[in-house]
Amino acid sequence: MSGKKKDIFTESVELHEKYQGKLEVYSKVPLTNRHDLSLAYTPGVAAVCKEIARDKNLAYKYTLKANTIAIITDGSRVLSLGNVGGYAAIPVMEGKALLFKKLADIDAFPICFENYHTEFVDEVKNIAPVFGGIALEDIAAPKCFELEEALQGIGIPVMHDDQHGTAVVVLAALINACRVTGKRFEDLNIVVSGAGAAGYAITRMLCCIGYNPDLCSSVNDIIVCDSKGIILRHREGLYTNKYKFIIADETNRKGRMGTLEDAMKGADVCIGVSVPAIITQAMVRSMNTDPIIFALANPVPEILPHDAYMAGAAIVGTSRGEYPNQINYALAFPGIFRGALDVHATRISDEMKVAAAHALADYVAHPQKNRILPPVLDRDVVKAVSRAVSAAAVASGCARSID
Repeated sequence: MSGKKKDIFTESVELHEKYQGKLEVYSKVPLTNRHDLSLAYTPGVAAVCKEIARDKNLAYKYTLKANTIAIITDGSRVLSLGNVGGYAAIPVMEGKALLFKKLADIDAFPICFENYHTEFVDEVKNIAPVFGGIALEDIAAPKCFELEEALQGIGIPVMHDDQHGTAVVVLAALINACRVTGKRFEDLNIVVSGAGAAGYAITRMLCCIGYNPDLCSSVNDIIVCDSKGIILRHREGLYTNKYKFIIADETNRKGRMGTLEDAMKGADVCIGVSVPAIITQAMVRSMNTDPIIFALANPVPEILPHDAYMAGAAIVGTSRGEYPNQINYALAFPGIFRGALDVHATRISDEMKVAAAHALADYVAHPQKNRILPPVLDRDVVKAVSRAVSAAAVASGCARSID
């Protein structure tokens, strides 16, 4: 009987069945006799509880809080699968926790809600004390924006990775793409295809809204397109979406109208976070000389690299690992959270995100056409990003001192 090679999906199902998930809990302290038990649990633990009751910040000193984050989802927008719910999102969150541990030595726990409801924000706040940070994952827009905003100020870093992790890596990739092509960042005219979580965060990052101008120079102009075409302030129905109105207020200064095809004419950069095969070779040819294309739709990009290069693209990046220039938010979130946890940060500031992007870009000493970012699994990337994030946290007043 000939052995037929299994596809990656069949192998993955078998792997998860074999191990019944990808995570388990280990004890860091001995528990072999009564004395060990008295130290780790009752009666000795009472003294630790009293210390923390006196100063809750001591939880960072005496408990797992200092190196533990929660990965929160409702499974409403799981990558390439859509709204699958909390149960079906568990394997993805376990995988995310695995990346946190392997790349940044952070203990992460998947916490999957079955649906988003009116008490969702309060429920997340109520489980926050045990964690040093919260990573929001695979939550559909605009709920992800609303939840992240509502959780700022709870005393620990809260970040929606789909938004800000992607935006940080895109900024880093664009910085190095400019270094390779000789384009000036401040001269760029950029088109963003997609106005969901990633598109919104990328746009705000590149506009440097709320950021220190010394850290990041704003681009010349950005045009954002959604399924209805170019976003502009006076477009009918725009006021029903607060976040698209914010985009409209800060981009498209010339008030251009039309489709994605119209938007790309004369652009220097196109960043796709939308749907497969939406960009044609003719659209790439309509751009400025040596255009930069980041086609990040997954699993099928907006345009395949070969087609983009054939149409005149100077640099092409995708989210896929089999192509050069993988633009993957896994390059950002482990180091960002590692840096935040190392200084017991109270939040993740704009300055911390921009610092992460510059550290990621600078990690590649001599960027080239097919190497504008480092490999995703390079652990030294996490160290470089975390150091920059920790320093930015201190400088921006987000670090917490523990006695």
